[in-house]
Amino acid sequence: MTQLTTNQDFIDLEDKVAAHNYSPLPVVVEHAEGIWVTDVEGNRYLDALSGYSALNFGHRHPALVQAAKDQLDRSTLTSRAFHNDQLGPFCQALSELVGKDMILPMNTGAEAVETALKIARKWGYLVKGVQAERAKIIVMDGNFHGRTTTIISFSDDPEARDHYGPYTQGFESVPYGDLAAVEAAIDDDTVAVLVEPIQGEQGVKIPKEGFLPGLRELCTRTNVLMIADEIQAGLGRVGTTLACQYEDVEADIYTLGKALGGGIVPVSAVAADTAVMEVITPGTHGSTFGGNPLAAAVGKAVCDLLATGEHQQNAAALEGQFRESLEALIGKGVQEVRVRGLWAGIDIDPDLLSGKEACKRLARKGVLAKDTHGSTIRLAPPLTITAEELKVITDALTEVVTEAAGG
Repeated sequence: MTQLTTNQDFIDLEDKVAAHNYSPLPVVVEHAEGIWVTDVEGNRYLDALSGYSALNFGHRHPALVQAAKDQLDRSTLTSRAFHNDQLGPFCQALSELVGKDMILPMNTGAEAVETALKIARKWGYLVKGVQAERAKIIVMDGNFHGRTTTIISFSDDPEARDHYGPYTQGFESVPYGDLAAVEAAIDDDTVAVLVEPIQGEQGVKIPKEGFLPGLRELCTRTNVLMIADEIQAGLGRVGTTLACQYEDVEADIYTLGKALGGGIVPVSAVAADTAVMEVITPGTHGSTFGGNPLAAAVGKAVCDLLATGEHQQNAAALEGQFRESLEALIGKGVQEVRVRGLWAGIDIDPDLLSGKEACKRLARKGVLAKDTHGSTIRLAPPLTITAEELKVITDALTEVVTEAAGG
């Protein structure tokens, strides 16, 4: 094989042999630590994406790496055909962290959502008494919960959905954040409402204050399960352990993932109280790798980091600086900004720059970010970032939009 030395060498090889299901920036990461990554040519970048929140604690956090190394020396996979000594402690730690009785571990975020949908439907039939094959789940316009066949069946994103039919039935979509629309859609066959507390793929779209509490009350009143997809928004990102907690809301079911694996292994989970989770019985759901000892050891280490509250507090403390710096760009190349904790969506004037071009220019200034939906970019730096390092991100974005505007 020809020796690969430059970013372009690696990009050309990947383009030749790897499926083209992503359109990445022309940066080939070779080394990563904390909030910084270095490419194969030695260029250094501040990672302001954090693997879509999978790296909430930064790259190679010492406590998480140590947990993985220790477990690698002991066991990695048993399958759930046997017990292992890591699963119970992990589930207990996560249960205590999110305030739910029971945990069902899986691997990816999409698997967690699929599992939650199955639980809700079975609960609807066995507990609520919905007639067979009639269970309905209400979802939100603009949602993103993964890319499995069932999940894209209720997506309104043509790139995710088109040409993959026939689609799974049993879902009704309503406008995001519209409580009246949710209430109008609920009928005797409704078993659950699936909602992202914040829609990340939509550019960190935050519902109006009061929507989540109102949804909680509505679901309670109509005997419908509230499923909160906290895969991107949860685990400290917005300044609280769960995004629902920002408005003191408790869902019936939480789906968790991304940061739960600490950026080391894929770990996801569904969390619910016993009255809901008990519909899952031996043989009715499973996963070869779900709850494996390596994943459980890392997941527990993640829970231990969050149990201190330190990372949530840092995200909350830096929110004001983040918002102020970004809102200063409104009218100067930026149209709108949405900030919650250490998560921001920035709508750049489309006549000025596309989101992809803005991210390319940010990369040239040493900051990695990701575009979504045209001229919107997302910023989600690790929760370990300092005020000074956060300023590096916002200063770079200021330079990008100022230069594009001819300033």
